[in-house]
Amino acid sequence: MIVVAGEALIDLVPQEKQEKGALAPLTPALGGGPYNTAVALGRLGSPTAFCSRVSRDAFGEALLDRLRATGVDVSAVQRGEEPTTLAVATVGADGSAAYSFYVEGTADRLFTAPGSLPLGTRAVSFGTCSLVLEPGASAYEELMRAASAQGVFTALDPNIRPGLIADADAYRARFRGWLPSVSLLKLSEEDAAWLGGSPREWLAAGPAAVVVTKGAGGLVAFTRDGGEYAVPGERVRVVDTIGAGDTVNAALLHGLAARDALSDAGTAALDADGWAGLLGFAARAAAVTCSRAGAEPPYAHELDG
Repeated sequence: MIVVAGEALIDLVPQEKQEKGALAPLTPALGGGPYNTAVALGRLGSPTAFCSRVSRDAFGEALLDRLRATGVDVSAVQRGEEPTTLAVATVGADGSAAYSFYVEGTADRLFTAPGSLPLGTRAVSFGTCSLVLEPGASAYEELMRAASAQGVFTALDPNIRPGLIADADAYRARFRGWLPSVSLLKLSEEDAAWLGGSPREWLAAGPAAVVVTKGAGGLVAFTRDGGEYAVPGERVRVVDTIGAGDTVNAALLHGLAARDALSDAGTAALDADGWAGLLGFAARAAAVTCSRAGAEPPYAHELDG
């Protein structure tokens, strides 16, 4: 079982370009970095559970319905009467997405750390807004440290949203404090530049591997033994990049599970061929997501071969 811990929210996505001074209609889409990762894992066929706090409003019900339809276990989801977080997306000419958030008084901010993880948990994945917005951020951090202390494989994708981070230096210090409890760190090259430091520096602090995504430039993995493994991006007509990084998270975790490598030792034992296969799989999965609007990760059969 892979547990994904973090926020579920609604992306408000513009549907078409408008004349200058006019607003494009916004369509609600189910989203949130951890939520998208859980959906992607379910579609790939990995036994998955979602750990979060979700509103009882109509958006919250729709979020949970999609998880259930994808085969994701939602028994660890807490519920609240507060509204669902909203993220307004702006899509650039190249398909890249930027977001502004409406987060005050929303349900996911009030997450509390559970007393235990679901039975059979092999890995827990963390990231995005849930590690920024208090008081929930401290609860997710508590869960991360507890899982790591129990020997559970932990994955982190900080997925930086600068507009939500009031004190950049404090967040960077907190990020460095998480690393001893992280098995796999995955982040975009933009996030890496914002955070400062380097993959080798982060590896020295704890993770067994660091994977950096470079958009169309592909992915590169760095390992503690000095290894560096890269694959190119898959050529595809990009509709938008919403959910692409989340799909990479899921593909990496799914691929590690398939190789019986969801442990620090298992990850460290991957050779060049193993990393090439794992990263190539993640690149193909992300390309499928980029080829369609919104966070629509692929099903396993779409990646066969």
